[in-house]
Amino acid sequence: MKKITAIYPGTFDPVTNGHLDVIERASKLFDKVIITIAVNSSKKPLFTKEERLEMIKNVTKKYKNVTVDSFDGLLVTYAKKKKASVIIRGLRAISDFDYEFQIALTNRKLEPDVNTIFLMPSEKYSFLNSSLVRELASYKANVKEFVPDYVYKKLKEKYK
Repeated sequence: MKKITAIYPGTFDPVTNGHLDVIERASKLFDKVIITIAVNSSKKPLFTKEERLEMIKNVTKKYKNVTVDSFDGLLVTYAKKKKASVIIRGLRAISDFDYEFQIALTNRKLEPDVNTIFLMPSEKYSFLNSSLVRELASYKANVKEFVPDYVYKKLKEKYK
């Protein structure tokens, strides 16, 4: 039986409970899930790539089939290198769909053997994104219910 590897890319700045919800769902659907931090030179992240890698590793260690990595360049090229046949994208709301649909079709054109699967987080996380968490945390708002405890601690350290 063929083993299916999936890649869940993102900036994860920081990883949220919505991300973890998608990761948990993906870990049940695929033999191997690679969470990969996309290094995007046009973005100025709050956390370094190394900090994000460390946070994600910490909060996903209970999933035996999940690994964490980073990449720079085209996602489909990275997927082929890792022998992944699936890209996982999270959809929070219909507003995400148009952008994600364009990316998925472009990726399919570039690499027909790599399929994009959309996973929705639980409705309790449908409003949640990393930008919102960073902004709230910067104003010292309590974001404890939006991120894992470990990430909450790291956010508090960043905004001391």
